Amino acid sequence: MSTATHRSPLTDWTVLVPVVALVALVFSWGRDLPGLAVVLVSLCLAGAVLAAVHHAEVVAHRVGEPFGSLVLAVAVTVIEVALIVTLMADGGDKTASLARDTVFAAVMITCNGIVGLSLLVGALRNRVAVFNAEGSGAALATVATLAVLSLVLPTFTTSKPGPEFSTAQLTFAAVTSLALYGLFVTVQTVRHRDYFLPVATERDRERAADVPAGGDDEHDHAAPPTSRAALISLGLLLVALVAVVGDAKAVSPTIEKGVANAGLPHAVVGVIIALLVLLPETLAAVRAARRDRVQTSLNLAYGSAIASIGLTIPAIALASIWLTGPLLLGLGAIHMVLLALTVVVGALTLVPGRATLLQGGVHLVILAAYLFLAVSP
Repeated sequence: MSTATHRSPLTDWTVLVPVVALVALVFSWGRDLPGLAVVLVSLCLAGAVLAAVHHAEVVAHRVGEPFGSLVLAVAVTVIEVALIVTLMADGGDKTASLARDTVFAAVMITCNGIVGLSLLVGALRNRVAVFNAEGSGAALATVATLAVLSLVLPTFTTSKPGPEFSTAQLTFAAVTSLALYGLFVTVQTVRHRDYFLPVATERDRERAADVPAGGDDEHDHAAPPTSRAALISLGLLLVALVAVVGDAKAVSPTIEKGVANAGLPHAVVGVIIALLVLLPETLAAVRAARRDRVQTSLNLAYGSAIASIGLTIPAIALASIWLTGPLLLGLGAIHMVLLALTVVVGALTLVPGRATLLQGGVHLVILAAYLFLAVSP
């Protein structure tokens, strides 16, 4: 039986840390923090990330795949969207490109960073990482379509000057993004759920052969948590994610000052915040890959990218009713090239349903190129 079911709910660090991180958020919100406070909030943020990963795994164990990956991806994205809208409402014209920068950073981090790390870890364990080409390929196709419709087309439309959508075009992008997201979730969880389930590896078959009839494999056959434990973990997951995003915002002024003092482009701030916010998914994906569940890692990566676009664009379209100033969504030439490279390499990686260290390394190099060009455009 899973050891998580035996822990005391009052002394478990995964319960205490999210609460402490939330308290730190309450006391730091909207304030100019001194150096020591920034360090303490950063430690709370790191602890909240680890707690979020734990509670996401508890929920995933209860509901099974692919629902577990969906819970974490949607929870993070909903909170991230709320953060973007809040910052845009307070920031004026200087945040005109915030939605675009954040969404594109999320796409590059998930589709190259999380995917690359997961394939690397999976290949190191089994020489070849195996996954479901049908499900992962469909997810990548959805990411590519959403990214082009929402982030590429605004650069080329002529109804409005600059990389902006007109009101009608933004409405169309919002409706299609939400429809595609809903269609993907339906296919993933109902219609073709088997396409998104982990593929049995040779190690799994050997492990199954070693378990006697009626026996219990500690990892794969551990008893799922009770409904009450899963609901508690779901609540604590939401608390931890709110703390992650809120604490990231609390330390963002310090990050902004550091970026400005270093003479780096302001867009670097968005990249750093995106990296912090996506830490729970990254850690959860790597841990899944270490357990020979690369498909779960890919579900997290592509599911997060789809949710990031599919939920952010409709939210921004709705918020634009009261937001003032321009809304820049169109990508520049460098980012469009990186997006095209990501889609092409991703398709070549996913089609065989198997990947080696090379594919993982290629995706990580693309992420490294994106991060380098964000610092030195």
